[in-house]
Amino acid sequence: MSEVSSDRALDGPAAASGRRSPTANELRAWRAFIETSEAAKQSVALRLQAESGLSTGDYAVMVALYDQPEHSMRSSQLAEAISWERSRLSHHLARMERRGLVSRHTAAGDKRGAEIRLTAEGAHSYRRASSPHLHAIRDIFAAPLSAVQLNVLEDAMRSLAAHLESLRS
Repeated sequence: MSEVSSDRALDGPAAASGRRSPTANELRAWRAFIETSEAAKQSVALRLQAESGLSTGDYAVMVALYDQPEHSMRSSQLAEAISWERSRLSHHLARMERRGLVSRHTAAGDKRGAEIRLTAEGAHSYRRASSPHLHAIRDIFAAPLSAVQLNVLEDAMRSLAAHLESLRS
């Protein structure tokens, strides 16, 4: 089978209906993307947990809150900012609240809304975790890639993000 025909070997009956299956090259790239990104995320997460006691979920919440005035935002905005379902966020915030990292308050002017605030302990934990976390990202993700590879990867991810955004519209 030629390279062109082997790239189309996965099309099958769907191709006749106008839908085209991924080529073998596209599937290899997809698999490399999935396997490598999962392995990199897991390695960074393990280092974050080992060095700071924080999960990647904790850190995502803390980053979003830390960047806000008074380290505070409405729970609905926080869920959107970190791309989590509200129920997932609510359960996670309960665990963080028990550990003294965040506090919940009734939103000003809206008794139904909740305002999430990073506590002093939470801000301290975030600052303490940030430097080791950034070093882990450099060691695990950035160091093995050249500047050119990082630029190409960033460009590819921006294209993919723009495409995904267009699918939501």
